[in-house]
Amino acid sequence: MNSTREYAAIIVGAGHAGVEASLAIARGGFPVLVLTLDTNAIARMSCNPAIGGLAKGHMAREIDALGGEMGRATDATGIQFRMLNRSKGPAVWAPRAQVDKYEYERYMKRALDEEKNITLKQGEVAEILVGDGACRGVRTKEGETFFARNVILTTGTFLQGLIHVGEEKCPGGRRDEPPAVGLSDSLRAHGIDLVRFKTGTPPRLHRKSIRWNKLEEQKGDEPPPFFSHRTKNRKVDQLSCWLTYTNAETHDIIRNNLHRSPLYAGRIAGIGARYCPSVEDKIVKFAEKERHQIYLEPEGRDTNEIYVNGFSTSLPKDVQDAALRKIEGLEDAEILRFGYAIEYDAAPPTQQKHTLENKKIKSLFLAGQINCTSGYEEAAAQGLMAGINVLKRLRGEEPFILDRTEAYIAVMIDDLVTCGTKEPYRMFTSRAEYRLLLRQDNADMRLLEYGYQAGLVSEAERDAFAKRKRAIEDDLKKLRETRIGNDTLYHYLKRPEASYKALTDNKIHSSKLDDNEAHYLETEIKYEGYIARQMIEVKNFKKVEKRKIPDEVDYDTVNGIGREAKEKLKQIKPDSIGQASRIPGISSCDLSLLAVHIARLASKK
Repeated sequence: MNSTREYAAIIVGAGHAGVEASLAIARGGFPVLVLTLDTNAIARMSCNPAIGGLAKGHMAREIDALGGEMGRATDATGIQFRMLNRSKGPAVWAPRAQVDKYEYERYMKRALDEEKNITLKQGEVAEILVGDGACRGVRTKEGETFFARNVILTTGTFLQGLIHVGEEKCPGGRRDEPPAVGLSDSLRAHGIDLVRFKTGTPPRLHRKSIRWNKLEEQKGDEPPPFFSHRTKNRKVDQLSCWLTYTNAETHDIIRNNLHRSPLYAGRIAGIGARYCPSVEDKIVKFAEKERHQIYLEPEGRDTNEIYVNGFSTSLPKDVQDAALRKIEGLEDAEILRFGYAIEYDAAPPTQQKHTLENKKIKSLFLAGQINCTSGYEEAAAQGLMAGINVLKRLRGEEPFILDRTEAYIAVMIDDLVTCGTKEPYRMFTSRAEYRLLLRQDNADMRLLEYGYQAGLVSEAERDAFAKRKRAIEDDLKKLRETRIGNDTLYHYLKRPEASYKALTDNKIHSSKLDDNEAHYLETEIKYEGYIARQMIEVKNFKKVEKRKIPDEVDYDTVNGIGREAKEKLKQIKPDSIGQASRIPGISSCDLSLLAVHIARLASKK
């Protein structure tokens, strides 16, 4: 059956990437069809029931500043909020929230259902429809055909998904959910390369089977550090998380059963994330460590399920049970759901442009884990950027591409499309060269205007932001003018021992700023010199990025460049000399020869 209606966009999948992509386009005023395997599994948290953390928290706040939904959903359904790394420099402060995973799903389901421009349908997409070099729509396994001007694939771990628990294995995109089995063949048939990746999840325990009195309590921060600039005065009854550790007995049980692990027995071919290893990997690769941290985290307010953070595994069920029961506090642990590993197909992201549009097939965008990433925040950020770029195209506007100086989101996308990845990509603060400029506290300062221009931030929100900005500027002016001894308050705050809070608590300075605004202002003052130096670096970076490489450059005609460099340049097709410089294997000599070649082309024109 063919649909007679043409949509502005079809979104395949309704995970974190699919939700942000569909909401962005629909809120921009265009009709969107969302096709997903289960319309009751919207933005499901397959693994950790948490949002944020190191670098991920930065991206979640950037998504919010651009007008995305993740921050608001987190604030509305969060059960614990913390700001990580408070004892370190402001560049690595990061908000993290434990959320009620079931409430989060319901929140996002309501967001899609209430958006008048979104049609949500259940179905398995088995084929993309391509004509004249562009994606025109999709066909489902059930034989239905749908047409659209743009298609965004956000398939998560469902492409040819295969679940492993010990010696057992079964097809699945998630526990108790079927995989998508036909779409991989369709993508390959249209020239899109695929690789096999792997991820995993830990067991879930029954709350009542845990000896809580033997564990170390981890409480949330008061007041809660919310994610969205739109969240005001929400009261949260925060739940605690709890800390324990593995031990020698746990390690011995795991070591003695490695031959039964699908990972070590060779039954898993997919490549896993280096920075989120299974407990088996931890025991083998960090054999010198006597123990590893285990965090017990509630999955919601009205569920008995406890997530065992730090114990991701695909060991057999009896081994999982025995190893967990040797951990302090878990002697009587009852496993409600066993941990598992899952293999799935993903598309190497060097096949995508910075807009996340495929280089071979026009109007086909890929976002989320299909681009070889891991994590809810990484997926949501890609979904939002793909959605905004579809929105821009539908309006006849220029593509929306952030550069590495503007956002962690931009760092991630540039890393993916320029360098690619040989394992599931995860964002870290260390990946950003200008991280002092890309703090979690200034995401709205950097990006909210872009969200407004895209139509995803309202006039009222923009006005409220402008009011906050003026209040900060007025306060800064007052600090510059008020003296304390021989210094102004502005210069006094530069001292390591001085704090904005002490000035206000001791009535030395009167302020109407809230805690977040005061923290932002104090950081800008204390790190003014470092920030100024990074701004000089940014200026130099932008000079190189502005040296564009024309589309018509034939790399085979560039004299002096080696074969490997030519192959990589032809594969990546960099937009600028700056992007070319970040391609692994491209030397400074190659760049010089390329720059000379481009200059000659320009002179001939």
